[in-house]
Amino acid sequence: MPPSIELRTRQSLALTPRLQQSVRLLQLSSLEFQQELRTALDTNPFLEYDATDTEDVALATSSTGGDGMEAAAGETVTAGEPDAMMDTAVADSRESTSQDDSSGDYANDSNDYASEYSGDSFSRSSSRQNSDSEGSDPADWARSQPTLREQLHDALRLYRLDERDREVARFVIEALDDDGYLRQDLADLAAIVEIEPALTEDELLVALRLVQALDRPGVGARTLSECLTLQLQALPEDVPCRDVALQITEHHLERLARREQAELQKQIGCSAEDLRVACALVRKLDPKPGNFYGRTEDNYVVPDVIVRQVRNKWTVNINPAVQPRARIHRMYAELFAQSAGASRSPLAQQLQEARWLIRNAQQRFDTIQRVAECIVAHQKAFFQYGEIALKPMVLRDVAEELGLHESTISRATGNKYMATPRGIFEFKHFFPRELGTESGGTCSAAAVRALLKEMIAAENTSDPLSDVSLARMLAEQGVLVARRTVAKYRHLMKVPPAELRRQI
Repeated sequence: MPPSIELRTRQSLALTPRLQQSVRLLQLSSLEFQQELRTALDTNPFLEYDATDTEDVALATSSTGGDGMEAAAGETVTAGEPDAMMDTAVADSRESTSQDDSSGDYANDSNDYASEYSGDSFSRSSSRQNSDSEGSDPADWARSQPTLREQLHDALRLYRLDERDREVARFVIEALDDDGYLRQDLADLAAIVEIEPALTEDELLVALRLVQALDRPGVGARTLSECLTLQLQALPEDVPCRDVALQITEHHLERLARREQAELQKQIGCSAEDLRVACALVRKLDPKPGNFYGRTEDNYVVPDVIVRQVRNKWTVNINPAVQPRARIHRMYAELFAQSAGASRSPLAQQLQEARWLIRNAQQRFDTIQRVAECIVAHQKAFFQYGEIALKPMVLRDVAEELGLHESTISRATGNKYMATPRGIFEFKHFFPRELGTESGGTCSAAAVRALLKEMIAAENTSDPLSDVSLARMLAEQGVLVARRTVAKYRHLMKVPPAELRRQI
């Protein structure tokens, strides 16, 4: 065929850089968002940290008619600029994108240079001030709780050892996990250490015995049985039934877990009263002695929204601790706008990114608050009566009500947390799946778990309810679930099976 030229029209959807950033910020957790904002403040010269407290901003607004940020920077603004700024921040993403992508908006959109969102998030003052300056917090110098390895290394320094023995003991300490156990075999550890002459298992065993005697009894154990035995051996010999408890921890832990009291009494050859006292003594021991010490990592949850009841009405507010406290550096932005060829400068992209970040950050919190308000409106009964009143709900319900895409709701609920009078819950907690009832209605899986929890709490401890019995009791209340479903929910609630719940 001879060559030809054709003209075709087609439509395609493409995400602009600003929309890509908006999607990425929405799916971040609160801690990840704080880190993202810190990085932007450190790398973008057009962004600055707003150290003005919320109360100071309110005072400046009432006295100057502005938004308070310019007062701190020695500038003044008209009363109409803050409202225009806020309207721009919450505008539709397509309109904002068309405005942002225009070539001449670097110098014309002065309202964006005064952008400010005065939340009460992280504080960067400590990184920008000398620690010896006035106003530094004395608590910053307070020493935190030592970790397991730090405590053991400090205790090891009190022993007079030659260099080789000290190095072996240090190696054993570093091999311990956070629970205080030595999980690796001594033979494997001996093969790892590069020391001359080659390390033997006997040397490692001697070093291990030393580590086990450094601090809390049980640290440095290789098994649960050894951990509990070490703790019992550290008790005075006149403790009642100590010898019986030692026999249990050394040989009969599995029978103790299965509550086989009669078999334990037969194997050990003791009275029922001695066995009861010994079992109670074993249960008081610490199976994870390493948890007594401080941890190097910080595992905690920062809620994104706070739910309160005000005058019999549930209100949702963004947590001030996670709101962004960043703004456009007005002086830098104005100087850049007045320079020749500003639109062609490499700094123009950084200014655009700073404006995008502030707008997208505000849009992120607006979306999270809207989703949280919708969740609270649907699950009012939960806040009044607890888990048993949690209704089945899916992401599509919230998406249709808010006029957003279901993927947006998924991003807005992932890794987001809500602080309520009943505790802190992940947004996903309020989307339990739907289960059928005998009457043809529906109930949530969370409500079924709450019912199971109440049934197990009220059971006879000497004759606990089996999964079959629990499924039958749920059926009597109109909830039809299989036995394996009951077993799955019981496992999720970390409730042991009936034979392990039995108490004699």
